[in-house]
Amino acid sequence: MAYKITSQCISCDLCLSVCPTGAIKIVDGNRWIDPALCTNCVGSIYTVPQCKAGCPTCDGCVKQPSDYWEGWFANYNRVLGKLTNKEDYWDRWFNCYSKKFSEQLQKRQPQVIEAKA
Repeated sequence: MAYKITSQCISCDLCLSVCPTGAIKIVDGNRWIDPALCTNCVGSIYTVPQCKAGCPTCDGCVKQPSDYWEGWFANYNRVLGKLTNKEDYWDRWFNCYSKKFSEQLQKRQPQVIEAKA
């Protein structure tokens, strides 16, 4: 499933420099991802697609569904999330985990400083 550049793109061109396959092109002033070249960064050293990771708008690059129903359900879940103002399960999990991890790091920070002194 290739990615596509949406109308949220601010034309900053960060995605052009981070794409490892050179799939992002500028055609008539519009940014475009060539689906034949886009690999979603699978098989590269990156764990996430670099166009999405580097996008300052967070919605400038989105997955382009490969079939109708996949796109329909993705759109449905996105709209439902906005209407109900609920976060995705994994977003909640990550926020909880990162908060607890930050708290643990802050608790250990004085111990590390004292051990070095």
